Amino acid sequence: MSTSASTSTTAHDGPAEVAPTLDGPVPKTLGFLDQGAFWANLGVSLLGFAGVLAVLQPAGAPPLTVTAAVVATVVGTLIGSAMVGLSAMPGAATGAPAMVLLRGLFGGVLSWLPSVLNVVQLVGWGTFELVVIAQAGTLALGGPTWAWVLGAGVVTTLLTLRPLGMLRLLRRVVTILVAISVAYLTWWLFSRPELDLAAGGGSWEGFWAGTDAAIAVAVSWIPVASDFSRHSRRVSTAFTAATVGYGITQIVCFVVGLAALALVAGDGDAVFAPMLAAPLGLVALLVLTARETDQSFANVYSTAISVQNLAPRADRRVLCLVIGVLVTVLALGVTIDDYAVFLAVIGSVFVPLLGVGVGDALVRRGAAPDLSRWAPSRPLMVVAWVVGLAVYQLVNPGGAPGWSDAWTALRDAIGFAPPSWLSASLLSFVVAAVVAAALATLERRDRTDATSG
Repeated sequence: MSTSASTSTTAHDGPAEVAPTLDGPVPKTLGFLDQGAFWANLGVSLLGFAGVLAVLQPAGAPPLTVTAAVVATVVGTLIGSAMVGLSAMPGAATGAPAMVLLRGLFGGVLSWLPSVLNVVQLVGWGTFELVVIAQAGTLALGGPTWAWVLGAGVVTTLLTLRPLGMLRLLRRVVTILVAISVAYLTWWLFSRPELDLAAGGGSWEGFWAGTDAAIAVAVSWIPVASDFSRHSRRVSTAFTAATVGYGITQIVCFVVGLAALALVAGDGDAVFAPMLAAPLGLVALLVLTARETDQSFANVYSTAISVQNLAPRADRRVLCLVIGVLVTVLALGVTIDDYAVFLAVIGSVFVPLLGVGVGDALVRRGAAPDLSRWAPSRPLMVVAWVVGLAVYQLVNPGGAPGWSDAWTALRDAIGFAPPSWLSASLLSFVVAAVVAAALATLERRDRTDATSG
């Protein structure tokens, strides 16, 4: 491994910014307020206002009532944000970014597999963020969509060049403006006499599918949490800031989105119209649109850090420039309609990944992981990950063309009909953790026998 995980600086010494490569020192400058503001801002998303449709109308399941969607949002967010908090702790403890930590779980070479998958999902997230920024900006001020996409792409890329400076800016200025804007929009939407949250029908049948969608939004941050928490002064602070900061604001964001959708009869493309109808709605929406770049910033920055697990000496700044251009180009051709399908695949990949990490940690507690670049491969952990992914897809195959069809066909072939109360996220997490713990125990026993022999 590069020396980044072992040469972290103290809170008062060393550089104030992230080094260009993984060989550089790791500043430990972030306290609770810095991290809490960062995660709270990530929980408030323009994408969440419209994306709550994935909870209200989960892929492959019947639509929910608004009450069921609210409960699914709360339950899913609490579970998902706790998972994010857990995934932030190893980075704070070791100073290593997320994908480098996977060297200890899968081995140096095998960690490239989740790294590549993480790059793919982060590019997708970054793309969707630019799409929703353009959608909101066009609705608020007009102008061509492509111009908003290009402008957001340029700002996003520039922010990645000084990531810790971006986090300090969020704490000092942006968070206060966002809190005021969200509070105002919440008051406005819920005070509308025409708001009828009971309209639209639905049922509770697809509750856990909706919960999985809420979990998936949160757990998409699992494979990037340590990219930021590695700069935390304390491990406990990294967990609390991520769990509380993100959890509260995602719940608020989704509930506001449900109210806005109720006012436009569930039309996701018109979700911002009720907000603009408020006397100060334009100002509030512009604040949220400008702040949305912290979402795209986090995705582009962590994409570069993930690539560095493959090429540790690659310059992060150059990588950010290339990735920023890529997501901007992609955003010119993607629509928000692809979002729900995207979420279903993300959850199936990264929820069991965390389960594998937890199961392995329980068996190897106290043992320092090997985070070197060429750490020995641990294929049994990959097996546990694949098992967890398969369990998720069999319970909730989602709606991705081809991919979901194949899992549905397999489910039918083996005669598996999951009950409506079964959560794909929870089951896959538990199964992956149990299988990983069993295989890690077997792995340790084989190693002990080999040593004694």
